[in-house]
Amino acid sequence: MDINLNKIKSLRKRSGMTQEQLAERIGVSRQAIAKWECGDSVPDLHSCVALARTFGTTVDALICSYDDEDGAGDGKHVFGIARVNDKGQITLPVQCRKTFGIEPGDLILVLGDENKGIAMVKMGKDDVE
Repeated sequence: MDINLNKIKSLRKRSGMTQEQLAERIGVSRQAIAKWECGDSVPDLHSCVALARTFGTTVDALICSYDDEDGAGDGKHVFGIARVNDKGQITLPVQCRKTFGIEPGDLILVLGDENKGIAMVKMGKDDVE
């Protein structure tokens, strides 16, 4: 795993934001965004958190690059970390929802193995109202 800030530009473009809009949203200058995107400098921790929140991802997913040794290209993904709220709910990272086509109203089957962990399977739309 390597530190890789090249994702900032692609996430910004995917979100339809200019450097100026992103800079305003997270409270830095447009020049700072430009320097991060070309690798001349790196954002501080506060800015990394703000970027991750803006793009609906985690700091880990924002800055880490998982190479072929980590399973890239084999259909396996590391989307980052989701926090469980006080109601027991989680928000799946945006890239996870996009990759698997998960939309509001979809049913998710949650499976568990006390030795291996939890898994989720997309089941489709809830046709029962």
